[in-house]
Amino acid sequence: MTLPPNSAEEVAASARRKAYVRILPPLFITSVIAYLDRVNLAYAKLTMNQDLHFSDEVFGLGAGIFFLGYVLFEIPGALIAERTSPKWWLARIMVTWGIVSGLMAFMSETWEFYLLRFLLGVAEASLYPVLYASCIPRWFGAQDRPRAIALLLASLQVSNMIGAPLAGWILGLSLPGLEGWQTLFLLEAIPAVLFAVILVRWMCDEPSQAVWLSPAERDWLTMQYRRESEEKRQRRPYTLWQALSDREVLKLCLIYFLWITGFWGFSYWMPSVLKSFSGWSDLAIGWMVVPPMTLSLGFMLWIGHRSSLTGEKRWHGAIGMFIGAFGLLLGNAFENAWLSYLMLCVAAVGVYAPFGVWWSYPTTFLTGSAAAGAIGMINSFGNTGGFVGPYITGFLKEMTGGYAGGWAYLGLSLTLSGCLMLTLRHIPRNP
Repeated sequence: MTLPPNSAEEVAASARRKAYVRILPPLFITSVIAYLDRVNLAYAKLTMNQDLHFSDEVFGLGAGIFFLGYVLFEIPGALIAERTSPKWWLARIMVTWGIVSGLMAFMSETWEFYLLRFLLGVAEASLYPVLYASCIPRWFGAQDRPRAIALLLASLQVSNMIGAPLAGWILGLSLPGLEGWQTLFLLEAIPAVLFAVILVRWMCDEPSQAVWLSPAERDWLTMQYRRESEEKRQRRPYTLWQALSDREVLKLCLIYFLWITGFWGFSYWMPSVLKSFSGWSDLAIGWMVVPPMTLSLGFMLWIGHRSSLTGEKRWHGAIGMFIGAFGLLLGNAFENAWLSYLMLCVAAVGVYAPFGVWWSYPTTFLTGSAAAGAIGMINSFGNTGGFVGPYITGFLKEMTGGYAGGWAYLGLSLTLSGCLMLTLRHIPRNP
């Protein structure tokens, strides 16, 4: 039965609205918890390094080694989720990373630090490819996807806005027999395990399973996904191996590597850099992270919204990388602490801004297993930058005694990433 035009429009509007309200929140909370468990190391460092006698180079290597484990299991995990159940795979990820993150409270040797960081990467591998390639496309069409991904990835800044002050406060606590940094790892591991149970009851893998949709809304969302997938296949039918060897996918790998080098180098060292030029307490540093995260959140959402309206992606992604590079390159140019803090805010705005646009790009020409595998490869290759950025920053800090060299290296990576993003081909938006 064909619906009258007004009824069809009403069904589409209602289905899209319900997808935003019912699907994004559990994915958002999952991402918040994941990011808290990734970056709490940056705040634990403020006291952990002294207690465990870790050098800056040891910390940088440990921060980065997470991504080696992450990379090894990224593509297999993404394919398993696409072919089975994304929500159950996400729950498995959360339980295992919660257990490993909690064990970090009890490490005492350098090798234990490296091993647990590696295992944490293994546990969390494929989380974001599952979100981008298996969850979001089933519910959000090409028009909504940049906005939906930007809203999802607002979790990165929100987790910092919550986690930084919380970490500063927890570092001042100590459970019986535990230091503040141990308490931090232990307490922030618990939500991952608990929310895994909630997630499998809250989430649906696809519209046909959603009892909260009307039959017409289920049909509309299902047909939207099938129609868009078929249009991509007709434009060019990618097999998994063709997607993994496609020139545009390989270019995306390099762009993401350069960007993530800057992103994670900045994220893991930001609290230490902030303390080095300010001398503020751990609690004060936690609160001073909130303003740059708030600014970057607003800018990222605006960029994602603008890209959804216009369909343009290249400049919407590259502009953030240029802004981030500007903040990093000038971050150590001032002796005044407040000017340095202003540049840190500028860097934060830039390094986070492109996320909403970025992960909507591969799904403009890939679908199904090809999209899952390609996004897994892009994320894997890119996240080797998560090893390079923190380690090189720590190494240069040990060599020079300051952060200027490391910040310049990260800024150069972002600049190159932005320039390469402008060379991506323009793909017309589906009507």
